[in-house]
Amino acid sequence: MKKLIPYWLVSPYILYFCVFVAFPVVFSIVLTFHSWNIISPMKFIGLDNYRRLFQDRLFWQAIYNTLRFLVVHIPLQIVVALALAEFLNQSIRGKSFFRAAFFLPVIVSGVVVTILWQQLLGFNAGILNRGLSALSLPKVPWLEDPGIAMYAIALMATWKNVGLYVILFLVGLQTVPVQYYEAADMEGATHWQKFRYITLPMINPTIFMVVVLSTIGGFSLFIEPYIMTEGGPLNSTLSAVMYIYKQAFQYYHMGYSATLGFFFALLILGVVAIQKRYVEQEI
Repeated sequence: MKKLIPYWLVSPYILYFCVFVAFPVVFSIVLTFHSWNIISPMKFIGLDNYRRLFQDRLFWQAIYNTLRFLVVHIPLQIVVALALAEFLNQSIRGKSFFRAAFFLPVIVSGVVVTILWQQLLGFNAGILNRGLSALSLPKVPWLEDPGIAMYAIALMATWKNVGLYVILFLVGLQTVPVQYYEAADMEGATHWQKFRYITLPMINPTIFMVVVLSTIGGFSLFIEPYIMTEGGPLNSTLSAVMYIYKQAFQYYHMGYSATLGFFFALLILGVVAIQKRYVEQEI
């Protein structure tokens, strides 16, 4: 009987893994080879969903939009988070207040933050455009111009999430041995030289973790464009996740949606592998 106790102890996790991880993954893979609208029985169609994927221009536009978001979001988030962490790692007054203030947007609901920024970036009644008008400057169509809308969303997402990465960078900075900086001071190193040749190499694992988390979070972009622009104007803010969602729950193309999701997961895996190759190395 004692031999069965370990199995009883791990059985809840095994049950959880089978029901919420293994079964959905296997079922999604099976779905990629079928046509199914939830109501009618599934119909086997072979590789038709994959052929459709490569011919779907709107899906590739959604991928392009997501990459445009990442190109702005990831570098901006890393630079801002590292600068704020470096600032908070100094001996300044009110350090605890600033740490809490920077982290506050992270714990606020994404829907609430998105609605607030929607009001902030509105063309006619938005606070930013009111300020520009008060300065006799032209209004900016933050969410109405297809060439600007995705970058405005990237700016908002960076503001929302940067507090989390400030904390991660701050932890990384505090693990750097002080003796290294003291030795560099004795050699007459400048602040930039200490940052370049001591700080950056020592926090490289943290940088890699932040890059990976930012990438996965960026690829998951959904709430912000869904609420602020509904994918417009002219599908310029249609993210890949939003397109997969629409295929599944608006058009009920469950098989095709599963195919898009499976391909998208492989794309994220490939991007993260490339980042591991070029980011996780000695600087």
